[in-house]
Amino acid sequence: MDNKRPCPLLSVAPRRGMLDDGLDVHVQYLLPGLPVTLHALIHSEDDDFWEAFGHYVSDASGVVHVSEDACLGGSYSGVEPAGLLWSMRPIAGSRTGLRFRKIDTCTPIEVHISVYDGHLNEGFQKKSSLASVVVQRWYMASGIQKVDVREKGLKGTLFIPPGPGPFPAVLDLWGGGGGLVEYRSALLASKGYVSLTLEYIGLVNADGKPYNVGSDYFEAAFTVLKQHPKVCPERVAMMGLSFGASVTLGMAAYSSVIKPRCVICINGSHIMPVNGSLSDVFDAIKKNVKNTRYDEEQRIIWRDLLLPVPEDPLKKVDMGCITCPVLLIVGEDDQNWPAKESAEDIKKMMKRAGNSHLLTVLSYPGAGHLIEPPYSPHVRASNFILQETKEKVVVLWGGQTKPHCLAQEDSWHKTLAFLEQHLYSNTAVVSRASL
Repeated sequence: MDNKRPCPLLSVAPRRGMLDDGLDVHVQYLLPGLPVTLHALIHSEDDDFWEAFGHYVSDASGVVHVSEDACLGGSYSGVEPAGLLWSMRPIAGSRTGLRFRKIDTCTPIEVHISVYDGHLNEGFQKKSSLASVVVQRWYMASGIQKVDVREKGLKGTLFIPPGPGPFPAVLDLWGGGGGLVEYRSALLASKGYVSLTLEYIGLVNADGKPYNVGSDYFEAAFTVLKQHPKVCPERVAMMGLSFGASVTLGMAAYSSVIKPRCVICINGSHIMPVNGSLSDVFDAIKKNVKNTRYDEEQRIIWRDLLLPVPEDPLKKVDMGCITCPVLLIVGEDDQNWPAKESAEDIKKMMKRAGNSHLLTVLSYPGAGHLIEPPYSPHVRASNFILQETKEKVVVLWGGQTKPHCLAQEDSWHKTLAFLEQHLYSNTAVVSRASL
């Protein structure tokens, strides 16, 4: 660079923000018309490295502004302000079958963003950057209280916003992979909702024997959440992804205890209704194991296990029993659950039952199964541990990177608007203090 020119300046705003804040990346004091590469790198808690990069050319003033200038190539292209986040992928040579998931919600994701001379596609660690900056992205805002929940046989984590409350609340259910997944609940609490994320698959008793979870487990969780002193008891929602969506629909339709104000279902199904023991549901699904398919890379496709959509009403949730607003989020390229076919049948059932006014469907072409909070890296397939045998397999989730990530961003903002409409509107007693 010319010694008389200032050193290149890389600025990113906000430097410290929430996961869904996006990015504003700006490079100044470059030579005019200079080809450069912007590179983002994350070192995950699983000790893997994820990266994204984009090729740009500085303008006549020596400036690159990512929110206005087109990326000419790399892990994304076009004018994509947050492309350096959502197009993240494991670096070359990484372990196969990786999926990015935040484990410790009390710490941020640290994103190392650098600008390099020239259009690079690899070897970033061996090059010297023109400028670098580290930004933080948090799932949990300052002041959020995180509480382990172990009462009534439950295993979960409660996130409570700061302030006196009472607040609306969300019971947050993940899918068939099991485990206690906290990051979405932490983000919901950061938006003003007491959120309880619940582990319910693969649980064991004190003696190490499998614990057969049933409706009473979810009813106990809903009751614990509703009775919390920081919660407005009449304004509790349920949110589920994958099998968690099936649980959500079953509980909303049949439970005499769970009466959610609204429900959100992400890539789930009403087929094989959850109304009693989960083991009964899993046994019914296993009867269709012959419908398992594999792609050319021998990745498992499970979407056909619930197809064709049965005509027998006893094999589906009675959607006519749903009395609260329902938001269905559908990835049309879901290769794990028949989300699209299920949504179409749900729409027909609710129309026949006269409650279609309660249904909102967001359907996204090119989106796969794992629709997560915005700017989360898309993975089309990843490793999966089978609960019964503990065998590791590779599951095809589906989705194409750009449409999937745009679906994540759009559906998240519409989810927040849906919760705002049904949990906050006309609620003078509900507090948003200190958020």
